[in-house]
Formats: sequence, C-alpha cells, structure tokens
Amino acid sequence: MLRFFSNKTTHPLADAREAKRILAEIAGREPQSAVEDATAWLESLAAEESFKLAQRLELIFKLDEAAVAQARRLGRDYACMGGARRGPESRQWQVGMDYWRQLAAAYLDCITRYGAAKKDGDAVRPQLPLLYGRLINALAAKLKWKQFRYGAVGPGFWKTLGDIYLAAVEANVAKAPLWLYVGTTETMIEVEAEYLKVLIFQATSMDKLQPLQMEIAERFIAYFLPYFSLIRELRKENVYWVDAAKPLPPTRLAKVPEITPTLRFFDGTRALEAVGKTIEQIRSEGRVPPGINLGAQYDVRTVIPVLEHLALCWAPKPPMRSNVRRRIKSTLKVVNGLIAVHERLSGRSSGQEGVETWVVEDVSLGGFGAQVPVSRNDWICIGALVGMQPEGGENWLIGIVRRYVRTGPNKGSVGIETLSKTPRAVFADANGLWTEALLLDIPECGEYARMALAADALEEKVALAFAIDDKNARLHPRETIATGEDFVVANFFVQSFS
Repeated sequence: MLRFFSNKTTHPLADAREAKRILAEIAGREPQSAVEDATAWLESLAAEESFKLAQRLELIFKLDEAAVAQARRLGRDYACMGGARRGPESRQWQVGMDYWRQLAAAYLDCITRYGAAKKDGDAVRPQLPLLYGRLINALAAKLKWKQFRYGAVGPGFWKTLGDIYLAAVEANVAKAPLWLYVGTTETMIEVEAEYLKVLIFQATSMDKLQPLQMEIAERFIAYFLPYFSLIRELRKENVYWVDAAKPLPPTRLAKVPEITPTLRFFDGTRALEAVGKTIEQIRSEGRVPPGINLGAQYDVRTVIPVLEHLALCWAPKPPMRSNVRRRIKSTLKVVNGLIAVHERLSGRSSGQEGVETWVVEDVSLGGFGAQVPVSRNDWICIGALVGMQPEGGENWLIGIVRRYVRTGPNKGSVGIETLSKTPRAVFADANGLWTEALLLDIPECGEYARMALAADALEEKVALAFAIDDKNARLHPRETIATGEDFVVANFFVQSFS
C-alpha cells in the first residue's frame, strides 16, 4: 500500500505497519473523534517536508478514504440536530469545518507541488483525475459546512474551484469516469460532474433552507445530476451561467455575459420534470422510493418541501415576489423564540434583556429584509420565530426567518415572513393542561384562526380554551402550517367565541 516510502523520515505514517494501524483506528472510531484524528494527521503531513510527492498524495488519499464515512455521518448528525450553535453542537461544526478545510488544503498543496515537480510529477500524473475529483468533493463539503452556518462564500472559493475544473479540462481528464471512493454505494462519476454538483448546490438557494434540508437537498442534487449537463453553447433553454476563470458564483441568465472560452451554461429543465414525478410518487406511495439514497430515512413531510424548493430554484423563471418591496431605513426591536415573545405580549417582560436591534432595509406586505448583528452565540437560523417591534411603535409583530446569510464576521442579512401584525398572548387550557400560546388572528365563530404554541402542547382532537377581551374562546386544532425548534403554528377551528 505504502510502496513509495523511504527510510529518510521518522514520521509515524512513513512506517507501513504503523500507517495501517492508524488508518484502521480512524475508520473504526465514532464520527467526531475519527474526523478530529484525521485532521491532526493531515496537519502533520503539511508540516513534514521529507515525503516525496507520490508518497504524500497516497497518504492523503488513504486518510481521506479512512475518514470519509465518518465525516459524512458527522455532517448528517449535525444537520439532524438543526444546526445548533451552542455547546457540543458548536464544537461539532468546528470539527467538521476544520476537517474539510484541511483536506482541501492538502490536495491543493499536492497540485501546487505537482506544478513545480519534475521527476516526481510522472508518478502522480495517472492519479490526476482522482486528485481533481477528490479536491472538488472536499471543496463541496467545505461549502456545505459553510452554508450550515449561513456563511458568506468569498470570491476566492469560486476562483479556486474554477481553476481546478479548468486544470482538469486542460489535462483532458475532466470527463474521465472514475470511482471517487471505492467500496461505497456511489456510482462512477466525472470530474466535470463533481464541479457541476457544486454549481447546482450554490444555485439552489441554501440560504432559505434549514441545515437538515440542505443535507437532503445535496443528496437529491446527486440523484438528479444525470438530468443536468455543463455546456459551452448559449442556448435559449439555459438558466445559469458561470465563468470558471472568474471569481464568481453561478448566476441566473438575465442577460448574455461576456463570451469567453471558460464560459459554461447549465439548466434544470429536464431535472424539473423528474422532480415533479418524484414528488407525485412519494405522495402516492407515502415514502421515498428505495432507489433514492438520502443517507437516512426521512418522513415524507420533511422531504416534500425540499423537493418543492428544488423545483422553484431550477425553474426557467425565478420565483416572483408576491408583494412589492419598498426600500426604507428604520430599526426593529427583536426578541427570539415563542416564550420570549409571549412574555413581551403578556407584559411579563419589559426590559432590554434579550432584545436585539435590527436595521430594516426593505418592507412589503409579506415581511421585512433586515441587516442583523451576529454574535458569537448566534441564534439566528431559518425557521426561527421572532417578535418584532417597529421603531416608534408600541405594537409587536410576529414573524419567521425565511432567509439568512452571513455578510461578514459580525453581521448578516435576513428575510422575515410576517405571520401576524396583531398577535395576542393567551394562556390556554388544553384539557386541564395550561399552555402559553400566541393567537395570530382575531377569532370568528365558525371560521379558522392560527395559533403558535410549543410543539409538544399541540395534540390532535384536544381543544384549546382561553379568555380574551372578556370573551371565552374554544378552538379545535386542524392542520399544521409551520414548525420550528420551539414552536408549531397550526390552524384552529373556532367553535365558540363569546
């Protein structure tokens, strides 16, 4: 396995028997520990200059293969926890991000050394397709972990990614089929296809998805990838373009860009039809078809919204805003979470503790766009319930964060859907159990009204009874409208209000 090693280095991985033991140990550990170990060994290789290029690359390949299953599992576990930003979960994010960053840097270093090599380069040349493919795969994972925290992706990322793709094109290996990881359930793929997957991932508006939805979306992108192709020609069906030589992400084709040899186009027209058929099949069968590998079993209610999001992003025409936005500059007082909002509306809390100030940049009938401060213990995420008090006002609004992206180390940009402009805090009796709830609509007997409450407080066929404005109300739960970490919004039938 490690046939290239000489006796000129004392690095532990230079000994074939010790290297085999270390790799087996990594492969057998639980995800976070395995990824931490692999990162440490990659760092040690970067600091060791005694290895020849072929030796170095083979070791990186072996470390990558030993850790890949655990690294992917770590990402799935983090996403399933909702991308929490505190305690062990925050540490988990850092471990995952550090690993893919270090792996990408190790492969980039090998490419740099290959460009400067003379004799050593000959031994590595047959490995170029795998090197380019593994590097793009590592960059893709790095992008996903960045998106888990809604981090801004700088131009350097797109320049590096494009340069690797163009190097593969120049070496005439971009379309050479290869097994990225032997022994996995993956099929053969091309370097160009790996590059295209990253472009599609970016074009799929991950800033509107929760971490688990991102994880599922990435799996669906791989599944629907055969319906996409990267082409040089400008055609009427093209939806996105990218210039691989420029530090730019893929962009919707609003106007024809400057024509260059490195310009590429892709569209999701064929994929859109396949997504529609998949949605129909899942709804009909009540399950995800066995041929679709999502890495885990997910409820249909979790999967369908992701597919619907893909369909919107891949459609020939971008989703249109339902309401016109007006540019403004004002401030909002903001509190986070169902309990905090309830305390404000019920008058149990009136101080400034837990209150943030956001700067509103645009407003419409449906919501706000705002610039927000990002603290070290950032709580902002897609689906977060917030209470908002406009500048100079006494009333509180309730909304849900629907879009979020970090625009700098200490700031971000959010899009908020307004749920209610006249919310009321109530204490409801749920068959003898008292629960805090937010009434989002004015009740009318015989009609429906929305309420937000803790998810574990919503029970089918259990009515909520409460007093408000000297009237007694009794509401019966119907369908769920939205869910979050600490709340659920549901429709209720108003049985009585008098």
